[in-house]
Amino acid sequence: MSDIIQLLPDHVANQIAAGEVVQRPASVVKELLENAIDAGATDIKLLIKEAGKILIQVIDNGKGMSVTDARMCFERHATSKIRKAEDLFSLHTKGFRGEALASIAAIAHVELKTKQEDQELGTSIKIEGSKIVSQGFINTATGTSIAVKNLFYNIPARRKFLKSDTIETRHIIDEFQRVVLAHPGISFLLHHNDIEVYNLKSSNFRKRIVAVFGSKMNEKLVPIEEQTDIVAITGFVTKPSFSKKKRGEQFFFVNDRFIKNSYLNHAVVSAFEGLLETGSHPSYFLYLQVPANTIDINIHPTKTEIEFDNANALYAMLRATIKHSLGQYNVAPILDFNRDANLDIPYQLEKSSSLASTPKIIVDPNFNPFKEASQKEIHFPFNREKQTQNWESLYTSVEPLQEIQQEKLFENQQDKTQKTFQIQRKYIISLIKSGVVLIHQSLAHQRILYESFLESITVKEANSQQLLFPVKISFSSNEIEMIYTIKQELENAGFSFDEFTKDSVTIKGIPTSVTESKISIILEDLLNDINLEVPDTSYSHFDVMAKSFAKTLSIKTGTFLSEKEQENLVNDLFSCKEPSISPTGKSTFKTLTLQEIDNLFNS
Repeated sequence: MSDIIQLLPDHVANQIAAGEVVQRPASVVKELLENAIDAGATDIKLLIKEAGKILIQVIDNGKGMSVTDARMCFERHATSKIRKAEDLFSLHTKGFRGEALASIAAIAHVELKTKQEDQELGTSIKIEGSKIVSQGFINTATGTSIAVKNLFYNIPARRKFLKSDTIETRHIIDEFQRVVLAHPGISFLLHHNDIEVYNLKSSNFRKRIVAVFGSKMNEKLVPIEEQTDIVAITGFVTKPSFSKKKRGEQFFFVNDRFIKNSYLNHAVVSAFEGLLETGSHPSYFLYLQVPANTIDINIHPTKTEIEFDNANALYAMLRATIKHSLGQYNVAPILDFNRDANLDIPYQLEKSSSLASTPKIIVDPNFNPFKEASQKEIHFPFNREKQTQNWESLYTSVEPLQEIQQEKLFENQQDKTQKTFQIQRKYIISLIKSGVVLIHQSLAHQRILYESFLESITVKEANSQQLLFPVKISFSSNEIEMIYTIKQELENAGFSFDEFTKDSVTIKGIPTSVTESKISIILEDLLNDINLEVPDTSYSHFDVMAKSFAKTLSIKTGTFLSEKEQENLVNDLFSCKEPSISPTGKSTFKTLTLQEIDNLFNS
C-alpha cells in the first residue's frame, strides 16, 4: 500500500496559516500597524480603499529594514523578537510570531518599500501569492511602506464570505481605534477612499480619547489611577449617567496591548453596582501595566486574549480602585435613594452656633377662650327675614335636578362594556367572541411603527417638520462618516440636514413622529444597529432604519395606556400586513380560546 502522508507545499501552508492570522481586512490593518509601532515610528498613515478589499497601505517613519531583513520578513517564522522559547514570557513588542507578513503575502499582492536612516537607497519588493515578482533599489523616505492589494484574490471562497463595505470598514475602524488609544504619543492618520476619517496628533490619553470619540466625551470621563507592586492602573471610566444599552467603548490595555477579558470586565461592572439601570453598560478606557513574566499572551492567534498569574488580585484591585474614584467624584451610591441631598446640613455646619435654634412653646394656663364670647351677642351669618321673602326660589331647581339624575341613571345603563384591559402596564387583553387576545404592547407598537416607517421611507415621501432652531449633535469621526453614507435614506425618512463637520452634524428637520428630544437617541441607536452584520443592499439599510426607529420610539413596558389608547393600539396592530410578528421576529400576541381557559381549571 502506498504512502499517503506528505508535506504541504510552502504556498499552501502559508494560505492555511493566513486563515488563522488574516480573517478579514481588519486583521491586516492590525498586523501592519503593530509592525510600524514596533519599528519605533512616531508618525503612521493608514490608507484604505473599498473597505480594504482593494488597498490597505501603512506608511511609517520608523527605523526601516535592511535589504536582507526586507526579504526575510516574508518568510514563515521569521522574527526579530524571539531567540528562545523563554522569550515568549517576556515580550514587550506587538508582532512576534513571524507569520503575519508571510500569511498576508500568500493571499494578496504586496509591495514593500523600506529604508534605514543610514542608507542612501531603500529596498523595493513586490510579491504575489508568496512569489517574489521583483526586487530592487528605490529612492524612498526613511521608514517602511507596505501596500496590500487585492486581498484574497487567489482564495475566492474566502473573499466571498467578506461582509459589506460598511461592515468591513467598521471592523477596520475598530482595530484602528484600539491601536491609537494604546499609543497616544504617536500621530496617526486614516484615509478611506481618499477621505480623511482621523487625523490624530501626538497627545495624552484623555485628549486621544476625546479626539477619537468626539468632544462630548470629555465631560463623561472619571479618571482612574492606582499604583501597586503587581499592577499600575490608569485610565478613565464614564459617569453612570452616560451608560449605554449596548456594550461598546470598553477598552482594556495591558502593557500597551488591547485585550479582551470577561473576568476583568466583570470587575468593572461590579464596581458600578447600584449606579446603573438594569441592562446598562459602563464605558471604560483602562490601562494596566504588569510585569511581562506574569502574563501569557501566546494563547490566541490574534493575541487579544491573555492569561494572568494573579487574576484574583487584579480583579479585587481594579474593582476597589474604580469604586474609590467614583466616590471621590461624587457619583457613588447613597443609602437613601429618596432623600433630597440639597436639604442636608453641610457637615461643617452641623455643630455651628449659627444654626437656628428650636423654637420654645409657651402655654398660658389662665387663658379662657369662652370668657369674652359669653359677654357678646352672637350674630348669625345671614338675615333670616330677608331670606324668607323669596322662599319660592328654593324649589325652582328641583325639577331640573331630577332630570339630571334620571339622565345619569340611563347613561350608566347604556355604557358600553369595556373590551380591553391593561395588565401590569405591559400587556393588553382584548375580548373576542371565542376568548381573549393577549397583546404585548411594546412589541405590537414596534410592528405598527415599523410598517409605517418602512412605507414612508420606501414608498411615499415622508412628512418632515422643520425645527425652529437647528439642532447640532456631536459624534465621533467614524460615526459622522456612517451618518453621511446613509444621508439619503435618512432624508427619505423625514430628516433634513444643514451641515456636516468632522465631529458634529446639524439637523434642521425631523420626521413628524419624532420629538426633538429623541433625535440624539434615535441616531445613536441607529448607528449601533447598522453596526450589526447585515447585507449591504439599499433595502437592508431601509429595513434596519425602520426597525431601529420603531424600537426606539415604541411604547415601553411600564407605560400606562388609557382605554382609548388601548383600543387604538389593538386596531392599528390588526391593520398591519404582518400583525402577529414584531420586526425582530417575536410574537406580538397570543390567543386563548374559552376552551383553553376552561382546560386550565379542569386539569
